[in-house]
Amino acid sequence: MRHDIAFTSQGLQCKGWLYVPDDLRDGERRPAIVMAHGLTATKEMCLPNFAERFCAAGFVVTVFDYRFLGESEGEPRSQIFPAEQHEDYRNAISWTQLRPEVDPDRIGVWGSSYSGAHVLHLAAFDKRIKCVVSQIMLVDGWANLQRLNRPDLLKGLMQVLAADRLARYQTGAVNYIPAVAPEGEPCVMTTPDSYEWFMRISQEFAPTWRNQITIESIERFVEYNPTAHIELISPTPLLMVVADDDSLTPTDLALAAYERALAPKKLVLVKGGHFDGYQGAGLEQTAPPAVAWFEEHLRSRESARPGMTAFTFATAARQRRAEKSRR
Repeated sequence: MRHDIAFTSQGLQCKGWLYVPDDLRDGERRPAIVMAHGLTATKEMCLPNFAERFCAAGFVVTVFDYRFLGESEGEPRSQIFPAEQHEDYRNAISWTQLRPEVDPDRIGVWGSSYSGAHVLHLAAFDKRIKCVVSQIMLVDGWANLQRLNRPDLLKGLMQVLAADRLARYQTGAVNYIPAVAPEGEPCVMTTPDSYEWFMRISQEFAPTWRNQITIESIERFVEYNPTAHIELISPTPLLMVVADDDSLTPTDLALAAYERALAPKKLVLVKGGHFDGYQGAGLEQTAPPAVAWFEEHLRSRESARPGMTAFTFATAARQRRAEKSRR
């Protein structure tokens, strides 16, 4: 069953969905998965295809839009800063931990493309995360940008970023660039399959999606290196799902990042390009390994103490201190 939900992140409302298994018994707590989408994308853009499968496998699932995107609050619209989206993920995890249906010590995260980058960064530092699945992920913003642009075009982009920073300082102006565009026109995601997918999927599922991103967000993209500390994810189990013909987040960059990760880890190499794994035959390659990974590493985990998880133990201790202070 899917419910509309909202939680607070940095004073703004993030909107999303909560999926609860139909067979959940009264008082039962299940492992949970927290998930969000990639660069500029909103939750309606094929995320239900994964969330429904996770829920059918018995997991509680939180799906959300970041601030400044989709149904969530925040201005300027289409502002996409990695650190801000990390905070939204962390707050989504906290909100999910407090749900009565959820075992707060069994939280997994799933991300794809830009959110695939985010979950790699978060799993390295937020040890509330007990299992991570990263799909068709960005691994290095600067390296990725170099792959997508000729040197002369990259130099021109750096000039655009510098001019935008000066304009922001002088006037506070917020300037935009299209997220996708027909081949040859300026945009962020320059591959032909990016334009085809976003245009088709937004018209079919997400008419409120905006084909724009703030230029300042590109500045943050350039300096984003989500796998700088990939070795710190261990001992959290890591699954990386990589497309073998990915031109948007190049396959070889992802494979090199995987080699630097430590065990326990697993690589699934799927056929196709960056966007093929969201629907149809491609979904049959990407979703089942994710379900199996969560089942292996979340469902089988034992709570730290029977009847009393570490999270509820800490909560009970705080309640006892509060009661003592009132007396």
